[in-house]
Amino acid sequence: MTLPFPNLKSYLQSKAGITDNQFELLTDNLKTATIEKGAVILQPGEICNHSFFVEQGLLRSYTIDQSGKEHIIQFATESWIISDRSSTYFNEPSDFFIDAVEPTTFIYLDQDFIHKAAEISASFRVFNERALQNHIRHLQKRINLLLGATAEQRYLDFIKLYPDVTLRVPQWMIASYLGITPESLSRVRKELAKRNFNPY
Repeated sequence: MTLPFPNLKSYLQSKAGITDNQFELLTDNLKTATIEKGAVILQPGEICNHSFFVEQGLLRSYTIDQSGKEHIIQFATESWIISDRSSTYFNEPSDFFIDAVEPTTFIYLDQDFIHKAAEISASFRVFNERALQNHIRHLQKRINLLLGATAEQRYLDFIKLYPDVTLRVPQWMIASYLGITPESLSRVRKELAKRNFNPY
């Protein structure tokens, strides 16, 4: 019998100390979905009622400005969680799209799941608080990089954060995430190659 939600189980046990019995209690009524590349699961104006845990595949969140240009906020590969926390917590319309970069299976995690996990597991409560603080830390670092770092520094940080994404998305998406043009990204990659830098 195939284990349901193997990546979610591994994630919660390794990160949050959830036991087998607790996992069974938590996943009784979880819903999952499998979508094709390009399918949209959140659009601006909608309330984001869930976080999305990626079992298999790759999701991204992004905005589109008035000129039609995309600005990628986050990628989420296997065992990553993606959401619009502001929309979820404050019950406000989202500003973001979330869609699939490749065929993806994900699990819906709502506030009831979080509350139930916190009730049955003290270690999950500690983990959830740390995860929130870590999310804030990453956002602060991202803002700092966008404001003051060179294109090369941003790219190197991207590779460190998303080592398994670089070969799975087109270069223009990486450039969008970095806040630079594809041409600038190409120059950075060529310069790194001259110095025999190999991220893979």
